[in-house]
Amino acid sequence: MRICIVYDCLYPYTIGGGERWYRGLSERLAEDGHEVTYLTLRQWERGARGEIPGVDVVAVGPRMALYGDGRRLILPPLVFGAGVFAHLLRHGKRYDAVHTASFPYFSLLAAALLRRRGLYRLVVDWLEVWSRGYWREYLGRQGGWVGWAVQSACMRVPQEAFCFSRLHARRLLEYGFRGNLTVLKGMYAGMVNEGEPAQADPVVVFAGRHIDEKRVPAIVSAVARARQRIPELRCELYGDGPQRAQVLRSIAELGLKDVVAAPGFVDAERVDAALRRALCLVLPSRREGYGLIVVEAASHGTPSVVVEAADNAAVELIEEGVNGFVATSASADDLAAAIARIHRAGRALRVSTADWFRRNSARLSLSSSLDAVSAAYAGTARAEGR
Repeated sequence: MRICIVYDCLYPYTIGGGERWYRGLSERLAEDGHEVTYLTLRQWERGARGEIPGVDVVAVGPRMALYGDGRRLILPPLVFGAGVFAHLLRHGKRYDAVHTASFPYFSLLAAALLRRRGLYRLVVDWLEVWSRGYWREYLGRQGGWVGWAVQSACMRVPQEAFCFSRLHARRLLEYGFRGNLTVLKGMYAGMVNEGEPAQADPVVVFAGRHIDEKRVPAIVSAVARARQRIPELRCELYGDGPQRAQVLRSIAELGLKDVVAAPGFVDAERVDAALRRALCLVLPSRREGYGLIVVEAASHGTPSVVVEAADNAAVELIEEGVNGFVATSASADDLAAAIARIHRAGRALRVSTADWFRRNSARLSLSSSLDAVSAAYAGTARAEGR
C-alpha cells in the first residue's frame, strides 16, 4: 500500500512520545513493504534532509518555533495544515491511506477535505482529547470555544481512529465520535531486561519538555522538601522548553545548584543511563496522552511518581505500590512524600517494578500497537481489493 504519514514533528529532531510513535510506525510500514511518505515541518538545517530509512520524508513547511510562552503557537499548525493541503491536492490520489495525528487539527481537516478527491482511507491517532473546560483554560473563553469546535469537527470526519489510553478513548465516545475506534496499549520500543535491576542512586530524574503542563519547577521544590528526610537526595532534569528559565531560577533560589542538574536536551543514551540508576522518575504532569517515559523507567526496574489529574492518562500506567505511586497533587509536600515512600520501599519496589514491566511488556510494546495498525491497513486493502 501507499501510505502518507502526517505529523508536524520528526524524531530525533524533536523528542516526545508522538515523535517516536510516528517514526516507529513509518519504519515498520516501510519494513513491511509499504511505500511510505512522511509529511512534516522542516526541523533540520536548510539544505539538509530529514531521514527515515526506507521512507520519503517531505517538509511541507519551514522550520518554526512550535511554542511561545509555554503554549503551542497558532501559526505553525496553520502553515503545516496549508502545506498538507497543498501536498494532498497535488499528490493525494497516489495514496491508499493518509495516517495523521489529530493534533494539530488543521492538517487533519486538510486531509479530510481532500479525502473524497484523493479516494484514500483516513486514519487518525487521537493522542489526546481535551475537555471543554481545559480548552477554555488553555485559550481563554473565546479561543477555547473555537478550539473545542475545531476538535469536535475533527471527531465527525469519517475515519479509522486509534487512542493510547482509556481516558481519551472514553472522551472521544462521550464527545460524539462515531467512527471505528481501537485502543492501543504500547509505545515502548526498547529491550526487555531479564536481569535484576541496578542498585539505585539517590537521584530523582525527569525527562521531557519544560512546559507548563509538565510542571517541572514543582520537582525542584519537592526535592528541596524531600531532602529533609533524605539528605543525600539529588535530582537530574533533562529536556528544555519555555519553563527552563523558571526551573533554573527555582534551583538558584532554593540553593540547590550542587544538588539539581538541568543539562537541557541530551542524547537518548544518557537519559536511558540516568533512568537505569535513578531512585525514581518523577512526572508531575497535569496532562499526558500516554506517559511513555514511565514505561521506559519501569523497563529498568525504576519506579515512577505521577500526579492524579483529570487530563493525565499516565496514571493508567501505575499500579499503586507495585511500580510506583500516584501523588494526590504536584505540591512540594505531596511529591516529596511519594519520593520518600519509594526510598523507604527500597530494593523490593525496584524488583516489583521490573517484574511488573516483564509481565506487561508485550501489551506495552510498540510492536503490539504496530501489529494492530498493520492489521487495520491489511483489512483496508482486502476490503478494497488491493
